Amino acid sequence: MLKPKYDAGEYVKGPDQSVPDWDNTQAGTIFEQMMTQQNGKIDGVLAANDGLGNAAIQVLKKNKLNGKVPVTGQDATVQGLQNILAGDQCMTVYKAIKQEADAAAGLAIALAKGETKDTGQSVKDPESGRTVPSVLLTPVSITKDNVKDVVADGFVTKAELCTGAYATLCTQAGIS
Repeated sequence: MLKPKYDAGEYVKGPDQSVPDWDNTQAGTIFEQMMTQQNGKIDGVLAANDGLGNAAIQVLKKNKLNGKVPVTGQDATVQGLQNILAGDQCMTVYKAIKQEADAAAGLAIALAKGETKDTGQSVKDPESGRTVPSVLLTPVSITKDNVKDVVADGFVTKAELCTGAYATLCTQAGIS
């Protein structure tokens, strides 16, 4: 989480804590403690995934701060996308599963044939210092303006996403 230092135009990192076992219930408790520690003055939440982001959103709702404090997530889950449509979460990170699966399958087939596949990309292993051939795909920032892209990609269905109160929000977001 970042806390602005308004007079200097800089950002100062606020409280930061890992959540054991990625447990959403524990995340809510931890975030509530952070809110108390900061006297309710938290200016943004950078959550590792949409479930943890939702835990923070529930605490923000209790304090009538949802939609006022930006919350991010990752994984483009139905819940995360619904939070975005409702204005409680500003964005999530989406990584197209089909692209990842196609890339992994291509590498696995090459390995099974005893071949090496030149991907044209590499990363440096921080422990060994070796350069490792890689397939690096570009993650996509999903906001209210492009939630429809996740549905169009088939990652979530309109039926899953656009239930109940979210039906109108889906229509407004251009999800048909």
